[in-house]
Amino acid sequence: MTMDQQLRRTGGWIRRLMSSPDERRLRRIASLVDAVVPLARLGVSRTMRVRRFRIERGDGTRLRILVYSPRQPVSDATGVLWLHGGGYFLGRPEQDVAVYRRMVRETGCVILAPDYRRSVDEPYPAALDDCYTALIWMRDNASGLGLRLDQLVVAGESAGGGLTAALTLLARDRGEVNIAFQMPIYPMIDDRVCTASSRDNDAPLLDTATLVAAWKMYLRDLHGTQRVPIYAAPARAVDLRGLPPTFTYVGELEPFRDETLAYVDGLRACGVPVDFEIYPGCWHGFDRLVPRAEVSRRALRSRERWFRHAAATYFAPQPDQDRNRA
Repeated sequence: MTMDQQLRRTGGWIRRLMSSPDERRLRRIASLVDAVVPLARLGVSRTMRVRRFRIERGDGTRLRILVYSPRQPVSDATGVLWLHGGGYFLGRPEQDVAVYRRMVRETGCVILAPDYRRSVDEPYPAALDDCYTALIWMRDNASGLGLRLDQLVVAGESAGGGLTAALTLLARDRGEVNIAFQMPIYPMIDDRVCTASSRDNDAPLLDTATLVAAWKMYLRDLHGTQRVPIYAAPARAVDLRGLPPTFTYVGELEPFRDETLAYVDGLRACGVPVDFEIYPGCWHGFDRLVPRAEVSRRALRSRERWFRHAAATYFAPQPDQDRNRA
């Protein structure tokens, strides 16, 4: 398969940067990203308001959540729980400021971005537990945040897409929160690394070796066993009934191509509305790392069009709307 011409230069240096990964190297990369991410705060637009909260986890520690919204007060806005990517082992919510700025500007939504625990610190289920805690907090504080209680949304890219798919499964099964729609973009959902696209893949940014190392860090003792739950690796889920309408896309060259296609097929077989696209010649994260490429522009425009359609179409009243305690 041929790489898109406009992605080749960036793809080349990224491939060199991410070569020969192991856990020690992934930890160094995570530390480097932590040092650089604070610079992203400089990208917060004057048209976007940022609020910071610390909410209690069940063990008494606190989870940091950033809330991005239009500068002017809002009401009845779509509430988006945005879960950042990073292979489950790296990243902070500030890294996606460009995404928040674009979504807030184009759609008027409110974005909640939790600083969930990463596998360099704690393995599964710490990250998912944090995301569920943030989802419950979003539901309970919808009114004070200016959100529609019947339009709570979950979205994210890569590992954030995997957490999105996992969180919608968990929310469905617990029955405490109804999610209106989800956007798991090129999601990391299959720990088995058993598809044609995930085996022997040497594409830029995310290849087979990096993928295996990241899953080992996230699952620890569960890795390589049959005990991996569907909430850790959503590709293992057989019953996808009752999941919310879904939008996703992947690059043709990336490891997640086939597992995402299988997930989409499974959703459709269960009657879930899905909008899905495969972008030829593209590797993982192409739209974020080369945003000015024409194929990246197409992908981002498609995402925004579907979001506007979903915001006008899909609603999910909560099991008990009186739970809103804002």
